[in-house]
Amino acid sequence: MSESTLVGVLLTFGGGFRDAYSYNIRGHIFANAQTGNLVLMGHNLANGNFISAFKYVLPILAFIIGVYLTDYIKSKYKYLDTIHWRQIIIFLEFVMLFGVGFMPHFMDSWANITISLVCAMQVESFRKFVDIPIATTMCTGNMRSGTEILVKYSQSKKFGKPDKSLKKKSLYYYFIILVFCIGAAFGAFISSKLGIKTIWIDSFIMFLVFILMFKKEKGAI
Repeated sequence: MSESTLVGVLLTFGGGFRDAYSYNIRGHIFANAQTGNLVLMGHNLANGNFISAFKYVLPILAFIIGVYLTDYIKSKYKYLDTIHWRQIIIFLEFVMLFGVGFMPHFMDSWANITISLVCAMQVESFRKFVDIPIATTMCTGNMRSGTEILVKYSQSKKFGKPDKSLKKKSLYYYFIILVFCIGAAFGAFISSKLGIKTIWIDSFIMFLVFILMFKKEKGAI
């Protein structure tokens, strides 16, 4: 179930949602993918804004710690019979995101650190859905993979043997990108209405994923 389309859609929607939340509500920080933060950190350093640069360092470090923590949990609890190790990760995401909703604006740095930690744990834990490598917290890799497969499909058509499975995979990537964009748009809209507590919607989505993962069957495209 952890590799089903339903779980992939929920995680991707949540990924887009929380990136919009962190940017709009928590001081224009990108919590999901750290490339933007690296660029903004470098920009501030170049202009001598060392204090401003430091606020981008913290989520970057949190992301690194999140990946390390996830691999540690995986190695320690991989063979549990009672619960899947990914459920442990998702439950931690739920708790941490719920906690972010209680953090006032003077704790924005801590909120962004927590969100970056959550995103790192998610992207490290959920790498594949229905046997297709997918990222649920960023789009660049999905865009590259979807287009690359689309080219292969076009080439197969030229030889009179179109591989429909390639077309299906390519469309799946673009579908996931669309879900991310919808999540980001919804997150931006709701953030303007609910403010800090908007993140509780994302927290609820993670709890829903946690419950769904008790189902044994694997989803399909």
